[in-house]
Amino acid sequence: MNPIEEHLLKLTRRQFFGKVTTGFSAGLGVTALGSLLNNSAAAAPLVGGGGSLGRPHLAPKAKRVIYLHMMGGPSQLDLWDYKPKLQEHRAKDLRSMPEIYNNQRITGMTSGQSTLPLAPSIFKFTRHDNNADGVWISELLPHTATVANELCVLNSVYTEAINHEPGVTFLQTGSQVPGRPSMGAWLSYGLGTMNENLPSFVVLISKGVGNMQALSDRLWGSGFLPSEHQGVRFRGGSEPVLFLNDPKGVTREDRRAMLDATAELNELAFEESLDPEINARIAQGEMAYRMQMSVPELTDFSDESEETLEMYGPDVNKPGTYANNCLLARRMAERDVRFIQLYHRGWDAHNNLPNQIRGQCKQIDQPQAALIKDLRRRGLLDDTLVVWGGEFGRTVYSQGALTNTNYGRDHHPRCFTMFMAGGGVKPGITHGLNDDFGYNVAEDGVHIHDLHATMLDLLGIDHERLTFRFQGRRYRLTDIHGHLIKDILA
Repeated sequence: MNPIEEHLLKLTRRQFFGKVTTGFSAGLGVTALGSLLNNSAAAAPLVGGGGSLGRPHLAPKAKRVIYLHMMGGPSQLDLWDYKPKLQEHRAKDLRSMPEIYNNQRITGMTSGQSTLPLAPSIFKFTRHDNNADGVWISELLPHTATVANELCVLNSVYTEAINHEPGVTFLQTGSQVPGRPSMGAWLSYGLGTMNENLPSFVVLISKGVGNMQALSDRLWGSGFLPSEHQGVRFRGGSEPVLFLNDPKGVTREDRRAMLDATAELNELAFEESLDPEINARIAQGEMAYRMQMSVPELTDFSDESEETLEMYGPDVNKPGTYANNCLLARRMAERDVRFIQLYHRGWDAHNNLPNQIRGQCKQIDQPQAALIKDLRRRGLLDDTLVVWGGEFGRTVYSQGALTNTNYGRDHHPRCFTMFMAGGGVKPGITHGLNDDFGYNVAEDGVHIHDLHATMLDLLGIDHERLTFRFQGRRYRLTDIHGHLIKDILA
């Protein structure tokens, strides 16, 4: 039996009425009763690893998510959003075009510039599949271009956040205000785990070549959800999870005996307090014990063929690289990890963008194409939703001086590009249209809440019905917003 389920059954009639009586005697009867019922339900996954929903609301098209987050904001204008007409307006001051600019909000890093010179991309683009919905991809991503027929490119994503911290927080949690549960935590809470030997939510981080934005573990935190749903970060190096190995002199049997003794003490504490976080600690201890066996096997690539290793590129055997993390993500998908989050840092190209973006793309291009191909050939792509993107895009004007070969780009939340693949989305299409200057959404805008609602729908969840009651109100990932992007659903 699931350890949490077993401990919840220890809630006897005597304990229940005892707690309620205590609550009434303190003048908190109704509140105490509601708290008991809410916390018990919230912390009780079903037998077999199911989540709070018991079963999905809808027939799921995807079972798991691999989210490739490009931390810092990649330039959509140099990678995806082809704007040939910009060449006619090169170096023109955006402020002289009120029909485009309209005195909109920009960051303090460029608001003081005397001019905002339009900077067309210096990179060549090719349309793949050569049809009206075909995918435009820059020469910077030749490997990714080979899987263009698998991609659903969303060119008209937009957000309110204009700086990194609120931007990535919004994308990961549905709120610009820190403290809310992350996407992976919501999925773990709602759908539960599919693998008892690995966490349902895993985070992998790789370092790029440009400006590095800070990453905080609250981005994969559980917020007000029970803490067993938070993401577990795997690190590069010989010890992917801290303190995974037992200290010298401690045997496997010693560890088991220690966990059993700790669980007994926690059981006594739970019977007294009914605090669901005590059950979370019991579950986390058991998971850590199982991970001591499962993680070394997961991170050992010796059973991978030479063909597979070559497909991911020369960095595949270097722990912590994007290539290594992409292969780890595929291995986790095979083992039914529910939500796999990859962060690739260094995309904040305020200056010297052409050189920085070349280096970034060299790191990510081959591995992410290999990941999609590998999932496809193993029969995993149809029920794995792959998502790629940053917290916002980059401006069409140059931050700082514009030359024939060099420019920078500031943050741009008004329209940027993300892509999805597999997991029930239409392949080989582009959704959404921006104006000819790549500055404003022209058709079919996709808000962050819409993105979240659609991701949940593909996983079989009605985004309005996955909720958690906290401090007097019911919260959800999409708050009070969000619409399905129906046109991209297969």
